[in-house]
Amino acid sequence: MSALALEELSALTAIYCQPDECAVLAVSETDGITLRIQTSVKGLLDSDILLKLSFHLPVSYPSSLPNISINSEQLTRAQCKDVKERLLEQAKRHLSEPMVHELVLWIQQNIKHIIGQSETSICNEKSTLSRCINTEDGIWTILLHLDHMRAKAKYVKTVEKWTSDLRLTGRLMFMGNMILILLQGDRTGIKEYLILQKTSKVDVDSSGKKCKEKMISVLCETKVQTEHKRFQTFEVKEYSTLDELQKEFEAAGLTELFSEFVPALLK
Repeated sequence: MSALALEELSALTAIYCQPDECAVLAVSETDGITLRIQTSVKGLLDSDILLKLSFHLPVSYPSSLPNISINSEQLTRAQCKDVKERLLEQAKRHLSEPMVHELVLWIQQNIKHIIGQSETSICNEKSTLSRCINTEDGIWTILLHLDHMRAKAKYVKTVEKWTSDLRLTGRLMFMGNMILILLQGDRTGIKEYLILQKTSKVDVDSSGKKCKEKMISVLCETKVQTEHKRFQTFEVKEYSTLDELQKEFEAAGLTELFSEFVPALLK
């Protein structure tokens, strides 16, 4: 194990000196050093993300790259994988020099960009109207279907906050057991909403524990056409019959969208 690695370890424990910030898991002449750094970073819409970064520094470090693993309850497995890959790319630029602190600083500054890139294409392959377009000018409409809401009041409040922050309009619609979210806004705002919807602990499971939304499907994502009318606000509405729900779509010029996707949910 190199003197540089031991010096770096000493510096890291001094820099990350708050409780639980830095944990030295192993120090071995044959296996090297294993440590974990825990840091809080800001995600999309400045949401808090707690990252646990584990580094294994082999005996040949820093002449060889560290092994890195990423863990976070606020990120999906795919996002953690993306973060790890980007960190390893960055580590190659610091080969032969102590790099752990530099990598932690880099991820703190770049986490938003990495998360955004990992969710650039969200669509339903079965939908004939779905579009998988990363950047597109104009106003877009997206129709989402939720399987259930256990913590309804909290869930609704969260959706209202997200749509307000992202300047999205539309409807959160309840009809019997059916739950639909119809959103309109610029493509970036809709993309960020989908990321929040998929990565935030917005509901609770059957045991009452907070959980991420895993039962959501994108029914349709399409650019607003001239015959479509813009929603001016975001509202939460309940409907007694399918006819009432259909009239809401018709009023927005979305009759075709309703006919193609909504009745099939009742079968």
